[in-house]
Amino acid sequence: MSRITLITDEEHKEKFDFSERITARKVCREVLRLENCPYDVIIGLTLVDDESIRALNSQFRGIDKSTDVLSFPNLEFPSPSDFDEAAKDAYSCFDPDSGKLVLGDIVLNTVRVREQAAAYGHSELREFAFLIAHSVLHLCGYDHMTPDEAAVMEKKQEEALEKLGILREAVTGTAGA
Repeated sequence: MSRITLITDEEHKEKFDFSERITARKVCREVLRLENCPYDVIIGLTLVDDESIRALNSQFRGIDKSTDVLSFPNLEFPSPSDFDEAAKDAYSCFDPDSGKLVLGDIVLNTVRVREQAAAYGHSELREFAFLIAHSVLHLCGYDHMTPDEAAVMEKKQEEALEKLGILREAVTGTAGA
């Protein structure tokens, strides 16, 4: 099983009733386990607000609006999760000090976590975990530009979250709102 080094930076003001770092590490580990990643990995995670992610989205994607999560893969996979290719380009893919695979960076908008959880009627934990799983799959070379690609990603995201017991349970009352 891959060990995850999660490098986190928090530039947000949202507070949740779960540990973002622990949750992100568990989700990353499960997605990489399901993807048969043979390496210990490093993933950067930055938690931001609407304004910060809007600036990044504009700078890197040319889209001047806020979004929920951005993924910045360090590798180009010929096919998703083809980790054999990483070994062929070890110089640019592995941290020279630790020997770990540098998979990439995730920038997650915590404002959107709260808003989307309320809109979808599930917990903030569920939404946060879903976005982490989604982004890790992008770091592994998956995309959702076609309906078939989207279906594959959706299935993989759901499988990882189900294995962790993070289900789409409806939130009742004011908890999590």
